[in-house]
Amino acid sequence: MANVGARAAKWLVRGYIARKQRAGFNLESIRFLPNSTLAPLRRDGLDPVSDLTEMREARRVSRLPLPFGFGVWLVTGYDEAKAVLADADSFSNDLSNLVGKVDVPAGFTPGGLGFSDPPVHTRRRKLLTPEFTMRRLSRLTPLIHTIVEERLDAMAGRTGPVDLMESFALPVPLLTICELLGVSHRDRSDFQRLSSARFDLFGGASASVGAISESMDYLLEVVRRQRVEPGPGLIGMLIREHGDELDDLEIAGLSDGVLTGGLETTASMLALGSIVLLRDREQFQRVHDDDEAIVPFVDELLRYLTVVQLAFPRFARKDTEVAGVRIAEGDVVLISLSAANRDPALGPGMDGFDAGRKTPPHLAFGWGAHRCIGAELAKMELRAAYPALVRRFPGLRLAVEPDKLSYRKLSIVYGVNSLPVHLD
Repeated sequence: MANVGARAAKWLVRGYIARKQRAGFNLESIRFLPNSTLAPLRRDGLDPVSDLTEMREARRVSRLPLPFGFGVWLVTGYDEAKAVLADADSFSNDLSNLVGKVDVPAGFTPGGLGFSDPPVHTRRRKLLTPEFTMRRLSRLTPLIHTIVEERLDAMAGRTGPVDLMESFALPVPLLTICELLGVSHRDRSDFQRLSSARFDLFGGASASVGAISESMDYLLEVVRRQRVEPGPGLIGMLIREHGDELDDLEIAGLSDGVLTGGLETTASMLALGSIVLLRDREQFQRVHDDDEAIVPFVDELLRYLTVVQLAFPRFARKDTEVAGVRIAEGDVVLISLSAANRDPALGPGMDGFDAGRKTPPHLAFGWGAHRCIGAELAKMELRAAYPALVRRFPGLRLAVEPDKLSYRKLSIVYGVNSLPVHLD
């Protein structure tokens, strides 16, 4: 990739950070909710808050006290979470189930895979799957390594503390996803802003819905331009190979799902995983020295961090039971992936990070038909980025005390706002 791409990424990410810092948040819309309701969206540093752990220990399925005319349930146990995620017969992912219940307008559709049911989901996933096979993704390996090295080169030229989030964790997945989609440089700052906005819940549900709608509008314009001149990426492929069967809205929705599923999540993993490395010098050195150490390190890190804290909501299609708890038709079921991945049922010491153990099958990418289609791409990025980072900067260290790091206070995708480090 040309150096201009790296320079563009630097500018785009700086603009993103500045907007986030200027924005501020209004907590009035959520502060009245009880701790048990907000616990799945909160953390204590890298760990789930104690309220969430206590909820899982008390009961694997809990009703959340929310002021709606329907039940909202939280699943915290691993086996129970896995069962709900796999049960497409009893539970729907279609967001239109919320129309008329909360602030979701009639006709609203976020597109993509996460909020659709079979047979629509099956057809859409089949269209994307060829682009996410290991054979097809392998062509991105040199590009990912180039992106990583260019970001490291740019960091090496800096003096004083460097924000690892701004300079590394955000631009690596941003440039990778944009190359995958075939998005031009002029569109990338808007892509990043719209991806992040939907996961930040300080503005309430309507703000997230607004971000999704704006993202879809923007992508529709990108698709319309590529209808005239298809690009080299996934958007262009969908137009060339399936343009007669897919309308612009459907292509935009599929592209939006790839963007939002692969940008904010991988950026958060890169930043939070770097914190794990910086607090554990033995692990830092192992990743530095041993090429084979990175695969188990990344797998355990995915389980331990579980940056996507909640799965897409499920809507009960009929009266059913989960772990002996009756769920009524129309009720909403939320799945705490972070609680499930720390469940002692998976083995001893699940609250700790141990790259030396055989990590059990985890739910960091979900489970069942809706398991993240970009899981392998995310692993490729993480496996390339961490070793390159620690080898380029073996003296890497935090520029602030660990307890001074600014984490997101309430978000579906957990992360850190900035990560100041010294490179020496």
